[in-house]
Amino acid sequence: MVRMRRKRMHCNNKELHNRYKTKRRTKDLDQIQDDLKPENKTRLVNMPLDEDLPGLGQHYCVECAKFYIDNETLVRHRHGREHKRRLRDLKEPAYTQKDAEAAIGLSTDNGKAVSSLFGPQSLLALKQKNDATAAAETAKPQQMDVEG
Repeated sequence: MVRMRRKRMHCNNKELHNRYKTKRRTKDLDQIQDDLKPENKTRLVNMPLDEDLPGLGQHYCVECAKFYIDNETLVRHRHGREHKRRLRDLKEPAYTQKDAEAAIGLSTDNGKAVSSLFGPQSLLALKQKNDATAAAETAKPQQMDVEG
């Protein structure tokens, strides 16, 4: 009798793949840029002792959002390629909601949103503006009569 080949299905198992993918998930660059602000950075560097974290949570690389077991590995990490690559990525400004809106054409023009030119609120504002200019014009001739 010939022994049957094993199935080797671990590479096509989506549930297993997603579990490892979320396990390796780190912070996004915009979250790390918030952590690099002085008030947040001092809080992260001077953390209280935590038994669940590597090195009791005392050796933390803020730029990479990783804990290390001792200071020597943290220093070795800072000289490494991954840390330098992360520093280069953090030099670029974060992609914000304002950038996303500008990419699809919802930009602002002179501080006024372009999308606010249409709609009932803009018509109401236009009517109020016209009423104000009309009231100013009617007030001018009365002032001239008083002066003249």
